[in-house]
Amino acid sequence: MMRTIILGSCVMVQGHYVKTLSDGRIVIKVDGRLMAGRPATQAKAA
Repeated sequence: MMRTIILGSCVMVQGHYVKTLSDGRIVIKVDGRLMAGRPATQAKAA
């Protein structure tokens, strides 16, 4: 499953979901590299 994470204040990265860490961050795999960050939230419909 593809997931989006936020790195820093304005960088978003998409990749394949790997796992959820105990502190709430998620790990994704992008081009063979593992990256951890806060999950991007979905925008609420108006």
